[in-house]
Parts: sequence; structure tokens; C-alpha cells
Amino acid sequence: MMKFTLLFLFITFQAFVFGQEPLSYRGVALYSGDLVFVGAQREHLSGAINRVTQRTADVSFDHVGLIELAEGQPYVLHATGSKGSVREPLDSLLKRGEQKETTFVVYRVSEVFRAAIPEAIERARSMLGKPYNWSYVLNDTSYYCSDFIERAFRSVSLFSLEPMTFVNPQTGKVDDFWLVFYEKLGIEAPEGKIGCNPNGLAANEHVQRIGVFQ
Repeated sequence: MMKFTLLFLFITFQAFVFGQEPLSYRGVALYSGDLVFVGAQREHLSGAINRVTQRTADVSFDHVGLIELAEGQPYVLHATGSKGSVREPLDSLLKRGEQKETTFVVYRVSEVFRAAIPEAIERARSMLGKPYNWSYVLNDTSYYCSDFIERAFRSVSLFSLEPMTFVNPQTGKVDDFWLVFYEKLGIEAPEGKIGCNPNGLAANEHVQRIGVFQ
């Protein structure tokens, strides 16, 4: 049974990868299923996310989306604070970041999980239209960016949920931004509750950095 399952996944993977051509876009050869990570800023919500989730000095992200190629164009499926869960042209996302000199980095799912990409895109499409989850406490009626991506690939357990932290490692206390943020929501910071974040997803051993959009 195990050999049959592995053979099926391999055949599915071969059909998916070799059935599509890469799209050259801003200096990167893109495939459906690639992930676009958005570089974090130093201030505001972006900086607050990065301060409590950054793992290494060279990986600093505050957002992530799933790329889909359709009719020769790249789209991104993602959960945003301004629009909720949407599918939009990738170019729109990049243009919004140009004014802030934002860096956009492409990661690719390893061959082990690439056969799951068609299902992940369908799952992502099924989540469109839901509002953004501002509490970051997992639920089934709203999503935040890394939550959206984790759910898209959940059937193959590509990414893992883990205890969240809102503690600033430099002070050892809950970051001041998050104290005010959750005070306005009328709840305590969900320290220790299960969740995920862009930096954690980028650190996954089964995704690989491919390039940076020019």
C-alpha cells in the first residue's frame, strides 16, 4: 500500500510539474504553488510581527501568499488586513510595496510535497471572501496570512502549528505594540496559543528560497 501511495504521488507530481511551463516574471521563473514572502518593515504592525517571530538575521518577513499561474499571468491568493482573503494579480501586491521599498522573496515547495499543490490551490480558493483574523486566534470564519497558507497545505501537513509568542526577545516581556493592540481588542495577548507566522513558514525544511523580484 505504501509503495502504491508513493508511486501515485510521484506520477501526480510528474504530471503537474511537466504539464506546466514556468513563467518568467521580474527575474524569477515562477510555478503555481510558489510562495511569495513580503519583507518586514521596522515599525507598526509589520515590525511588531517580525520582532517576536524572527528566527535568523537574514529572514525577516511579515506576510506570505500563494502564487497561482493562470492564462499566462501570476496571481496571489492570500489573507490581507485591508481586503481579507483574496485572489489578486501578483503585480498589484508588488506595486503596493514599491512605495515602501519592500522586498518580495519567492520560495518553492520541495518535490516531496509538490504533488499537493493543485489541491492546495483549490483549498485556498475555497477560503476566499473570508475576513482577516485580527485576533490571530485560530478559527474557521476568518484567516490571517500564514494561517491561510498553512490551511491550504494542511491535508499533507506541510507546515506545523506551534505555540505563538508575543514576547520581545530583547526585553523578555510582551512587546509594547502587542500590549496596546490587544488592549484595544479587549482581550489578552494569546501567548502560547497555537498558530503560525511567515518567518516560521519560511524556516520550514521543505521550502527553498528561489529568488527576489527585481
